[in-house]
Amino acid sequence: MTTVPNPSHSATLNARNRVRMAATFGAIGLSLSGVYAFSGYGIPCPWRALTHTLCPFCGATTLGAELWHGDVAAAWAANQFVFVLLIGLALVGVASIVDALGGPRLRVGARWADQRLWYAVLGGAALAFAVLRNLVPLS
Repeated sequence: MTTVPNPSHSATLNARNRVRMAATFGAIGLSLSGVYAFSGYGIPCPWRALTHTLCPFCGATTLGAELWHGDVAAAWAANQFVFVLLIGLALVGVASIVDALGGPRLRVGARWADQRLWYAVLGGAALAFAVLRNLVPLS
């Protein structure tokens, strides 16, 4: 006898995995930012060390440290790209928690669900941000 996979069960597992990944990402980010906020020790950027220019993620630890201190304006000034990414990740995290708890599932069209599209969009945005922030002061 063959069993038919339950699509709602796999959707719940996917939502739980998304929540688990978001929680892990958040815990690592909070830890790194907390260490920097309270001790001053951070991870140096290898791109900046080699090229003396800012990568798209330079300032992310400072952004987190400023959020630890409750200074949203300083966090925005540290890195606008990562700030917007964090808002997007927080929204996806909330939607995933609602989905994992059995609430309504966020459904997007097949084209929007393609990860390659998101990688291309985020990669292009990161590249544009890196070029702009090194040519024009954004804060």
